Amino acid sequence: MVDTVATDSVVVCTQCDTANRVAAGKALSAGKCGKCGHPLATPHPVAIDGQTLQRLMARDTGAYVLDVWAPWCGPCRMMAPAYEQAAARFADQVRFFKLNSDENQSAAGGLGIRGIPTLIAWDKGRMVAHQAGAQTGEGLMRWIRSTLGLNA
Repeated sequence: MVDTVATDSVVVCTQCDTANRVAAGKALSAGKCGKCGHPLATPHPVAIDGQTLQRLMARDTGAYVLDVWAPWCGPCRMMAPAYEQAAARFADQVRFFKLNSDENQSAAGGLGIRGIPTLIAWDKGRMVAHQAGAQTGEGLMRWIRSTLGLNA
């Protein structure tokens, strides 16, 4: 007998903080929060705060990427369109979040952020990669695919 529970993911809804189980191999776009009905997929990057980040880090086992940025940062603004495209391209497999380091200094400091933009990827409940500096175009797509083991 195969234990499918071990490969399922727990995905925290960023609207109501409810933990949702997502079956292995199921597209995120097919899932909605069991409590509030909000879609679990993020076809566009979702702005989060430090509290939401703490809940994700504590309970979420799905794949997600966080862009730590600031509104005044030129490289952050330069990377934003590519990050938006990545969110659309990988929406069925990975969620994409943005943390404004100016508004969430404590959370950014807790992540050890020394420069922005910084991308951080999590999978299976642990941080798997940390990349400082702007990533654009196919370079960003390659980083996401290789970091999270995606084929798309």
